Amino acid sequence: MKNIRVILLFMLPSVLFGQNVEFDKSIFKDKKTEFKEAVNNLEEGDAFYMSEPFALYHLAIPFYEKANAFNPNNAALNLKLGICYLNTVQKFKSLSFFEMAYKLDPKVSPNIHYYLGRGLQLSQSWSKAISEFETFIKTTNPKEFADLIDDATKHIYECNSGMKLEASPVRVWIDNMGAEINSDGPEYGMIMNADATEIYFTSRRPNTTGAGKDLFTQEWYEDIYMSKRVNGAWSPAVNVGDPLNTKGHDATASLNSDASKMVIYLDDKGDGNLYESVKKNGLWSKPKKIDEICTEYHESSAWYSSDGQKIYFVSDRPSEGKKGPSTGRDIYVATWNPSKKRWENPQRLPDNVNTKYDEDGVFLHPDGKTLYFSSKGHNSMGGYDIFYCKLQETGTWTNPINIGYPINTPDHDIFFVVSASGKTAYMTSFRTGGFGEKDLYKITFIGEEKQPLLNTEDALWASSGIPVSEKVIEPKVEVRKSEMALLKGTVRDAKSNKPLEASIELIDNTTNTVLAEFTSDAETGKFLVSLPSGKNYGIAVKVNGYLFHSENFEIPKESDYQEITKDVLMKKLEVGEVIVLRNIFFDLNKFSLRNESQNELDRLTKLLQDNPSIRIQISGHTDSRGSATLNKELSANRAKAVVDYLVSKGIDKKRLESQGFGKEQPIISDDSIAKLKTEKAKEQAHQSNRRTEFKIISK
Repeated sequence: MKNIRVILLFMLPSVLFGQNVEFDKSIFKDKKTEFKEAVNNLEEGDAFYMSEPFALYHLAIPFYEKANAFNPNNAALNLKLGICYLNTVQKFKSLSFFEMAYKLDPKVSPNIHYYLGRGLQLSQSWSKAISEFETFIKTTNPKEFADLIDDATKHIYECNSGMKLEASPVRVWIDNMGAEINSDGPEYGMIMNADATEIYFTSRRPNTTGAGKDLFTQEWYEDIYMSKRVNGAWSPAVNVGDPLNTKGHDATASLNSDASKMVIYLDDKGDGNLYESVKKNGLWSKPKKIDEICTEYHESSAWYSSDGQKIYFVSDRPSEGKKGPSTGRDIYVATWNPSKKRWENPQRLPDNVNTKYDEDGVFLHPDGKTLYFSSKGHNSMGGYDIFYCKLQETGTWTNPINIGYPINTPDHDIFFVVSASGKTAYMTSFRTGGFGEKDLYKITFIGEEKQPLLNTEDALWASSGIPVSEKVIEPKVEVRKSEMALLKGTVRDAKSNKPLEASIELIDNTTNTVLAEFTSDAETGKFLVSLPSGKNYGIAVKVNGYLFHSENFEIPKESDYQEITKDVLMKKLEVGEVIVLRNIFFDLNKFSLRNESQNELDRLTKLLQDNPSIRIQISGHTDSRGSATLNKELSANRAKAVVDYLVSKGIDKKRLESQGFGKEQPIISDDSIAKLKTEKAKEQAHQSNRRTEFKIISK
């Protein structure tokens, strides 16, 4: 099978035809100096155009442009310029050169109708592009150009997809992220934390750590840059430096929810691999190769799941365990083994997600179930398009949906990340009005357009006095609902307010399983945890030498996105300190412990085992409603149930006391509850008063 790149370079010898003007000395008798310079530029351009192992089209263009300025009416040169631009980010410039080449010499290349089709497709002239591709297929030699015919057939399908997608555009604003982020060089591969306040991306700039340009491509070495959003504005992007950036190419791949782990891509002399770095005390560690998912083949992009238990990545390894050459890029997923501290069991996603064409730029939303990726397959309108699909409760994936036009274009659209709220997204794109090369753009989803409604009051035209009905447009509706919550805040010492590095467990209270473990930042105390909808979560915060802190969050299925800020003040193991056990549960008006309480009770057991000298009091509390006598009895029985559990786990009963206070010690007074505006807020206040506490009474 012939290589398509070689086919694209195929050229027939140029001949004089119609208005075609050859580079012949006899035609330019009065411009010998300019002619010689033009020929030299042609030769310089050809050297890059025909270079091995692959053509350097972007380096050929400046030389061809100079030759073309001397003689703009040479069909062969116009064709070469068109092919060069077709293989750069400025693909849209190719059409005018292809049209000129055809006008000057319709037989300039047997593939001219293919090239015209490509240029027209990129300009979104869908019907004209289809006509050119069909002409190419009908008139070309099927044996000699079989690969290119297959390619043209695919482009016809893409053009039909483009027509449909353009006819029903998605309602978005697409804004360049501005000069603080973008430069006159390329920016791409943006990654971000879950709340989109910290971003990293790849760029080629003069201040590269590699201190120079790639000798072969003559482009600056890739480096990683970062920016933070402060008061709604992005800080000027800075090179992150050592150890993430090296003397070679360094590129972003993935960032976990709280920006404490990063996956970067390193070329490794042509064998692309993924490396991981961990941030501690504000500093990134030296990236370490992820051997469990890297192979002799090419691994190009990756993304962590929100709980850190899975990593989705792209590889061109042979599928289904077959040995042999690369079969194109597909999406895989590997699972974290916490006991062995390694990734295991890489599995290719099913065929309704992966296609026979390339997939890349994988991103899993913090909701844990919406996968965004780029693909050249499915119903792409050209090049890579961005798609999304959802992981169902059955473990299967829905069929991917094209995210739509104008986010997707006939050119490559890739590296798409979405904020936790689902209201904004960010992507890499080359668009008019940018800063020079590929830039980073912000996408704002503005929702479906509402139909005009007639106002109940008439308005008067000042000039005529004629009453008319005024049309009022209803406010925009958000197009996307993110079914999750973000829990973020800080962990600090309750007395000194000093930031603490804490271990944070995320528990599914229904199944009593630990879903994930996180760590607050030692320098700032900050943490950020994603909570997908449909679960009752327990959060346990632990620091050596401190009492643990627990929280409970119910995120109903299909609930709207919300951000919860919780600043945790940790209390040291000192006499008199009290904490609320928020993940101990009882049925209504009962005192038998529910199964969901086990994790909390086991944490309390472990605390007592690790500190064998302390004695504690377990106390029960109710809200103010109901009989005082019954409330006191109920609270006493609940406190005793906790003590009985601890004794059953081997804790000496002499170290334990229990007492029921009923409604005597509310956290929120009845007067304060009465002032709350909604019944929901009042019920939450009553719930805060219904609690189980423990207090250190001696050490």
